[in-house]
Amino acid sequence: MRAPSPALNSLPLPGQEAAFPADWRPTLVKRKGATKHKLLTERIIADIDAEILLPHARMPTHRDLARQLGVSVQTVSLSYKEAERRGYLRGEVGRGTFVRSRVTEKADRFMLDRNVSETMDLSIVRAVYTEAHEHASRAVMQKLAGLDNSTFMRPCRPIAGLDQHREAAQIWLRRLGVEADKDRILITNGAAHGLFLAVAAVVQPGEVVLTECLTDHGIIGLANVLGFTLRGLPTDREGILVEAFEEACAAGGVAALVLVPTLGNPTSHVMSAQRRQAVADVARRYGVFVVEDEVYKPLLEEPLPAITELLPELGFFVTSFTKSVLTGLRVGYLVVPPQYSIRVASIMRVTTWSATNLPAEIAAQWIADGTAEELVKIQRHEAQARQTIVSEILGNHIAQTHPISLCAWLKVPPRWTEEGLVRALTQNRVAVTPSDPFMAGGGAMGGIRICLGGRLSHGALADALQTIRRTFDQLPPVFDVSSIA
Repeated sequence: MRAPSPALNSLPLPGQEAAFPADWRPTLVKRKGATKHKLLTERIIADIDAEILLPHARMPTHRDLARQLGVSVQTVSLSYKEAERRGYLRGEVGRGTFVRSRVTEKADRFMLDRNVSETMDLSIVRAVYTEAHEHASRAVMQKLAGLDNSTFMRPCRPIAGLDQHREAAQIWLRRLGVEADKDRILITNGAAHGLFLAVAAVVQPGEVVLTECLTDHGIIGLANVLGFTLRGLPTDREGILVEAFEEACAAGGVAALVLVPTLGNPTSHVMSAQRRQAVADVARRYGVFVVEDEVYKPLLEEPLPAITELLPELGFFVTSFTKSVLTGLRVGYLVVPPQYSIRVASIMRVTTWSATNLPAEIAAQWIADGTAEELVKIQRHEAQARQTIVSEILGNHIAQTHPISLCAWLKVPPRWTEEGLVRALTQNRVAVTPSDPFMAGGGAMGGIRICLGGRLSHGALADALQTIRRTFDQLPPVFDVSSIA
């Protein structure tokens, strides 16, 4: 087994931790029917929301806080656990408990959801958009306008998706290494929708879900919404370490593993066939569900097996068209174990009723006439070209990437902090994303993610990367002038 990559698994430096207020002493105001640990949890959350306790600050030990407040260690432990479950704290084995940045706030702050004047936005993973995508979009809409649309615009059942759309899904899934009966496939409004349905079907509030130490912020957000405890596993250049996965399962209480085996966000790792088999073996041995988020797998030419195929009784497979074909084509496919078809469809019914038929019809048309495959080829070729530019300009600053990835993970230069780099780049009109929205614990080291998709010329990308290079090569300011009133 390959050793963990130091760039991905070193612990954050002490200087990156926020100072804890020395005079913090929460007052627990008694309230009828409220336990001490509930009161303490409410106080901790309120002080985090009020920014009295800042992100990355190390909380007092269970014993120290119990002594200070005159309560039991168990009361503090229960309070910390509840605050962690709700996404306000993060526990790291051997290091302590830390205040966590709320993922929605971080995502809003660093991932721009609209174009900012004169800012080069490298903060969001988008599929590449070219004239071929524009032409294909217009052509399919013209075609649909001339057809009898009653077959896909009038029906509102079945909830799992129309038969013709699920048959098209079978064809697409087959190229990704998944052979599934139509009854096991649900059409979804993108991969995030499929991920929600899969996790909601098998995980209860308070249960433990494992993932990569640096993972897509979607699953971190789901932990806040569904109320499960998310724990990160150490990784190397193939993703999670099997030994760490087995150790966590042996400790007990693990309900599911959610992972991105192919071109994982933000580090672009790709899990080998041998690693996928080993993960499936451990999951089967401990009865742990595996939710396989394969939104990037269509870009990969190497025929790697799907964990779902290796683990059909416990495996969920999620994919979509948004990262490989067209960003706005928000249609996905979810494959479930046979015994979960009814349960997952029932969850879909009470959330969205069913997926939107029009995008699913476009996907089916493009699968049938070969357009989807052609756009994937363009995506792959353009991603390779953009990664070449990244390598030429930022070579020694790259911590990890892949030749066909839509993003790259950069090292934080000595003396710089992530926050300082993000501010400096923002002032130079380049938007990037720091590590915090992706951190699920497990000792992940920080970094900066840059994204390479969208409608971006090679020249504009090169200019933005040169700005990043110049900023990285500078020494940081003695103090942050932007914070001075």
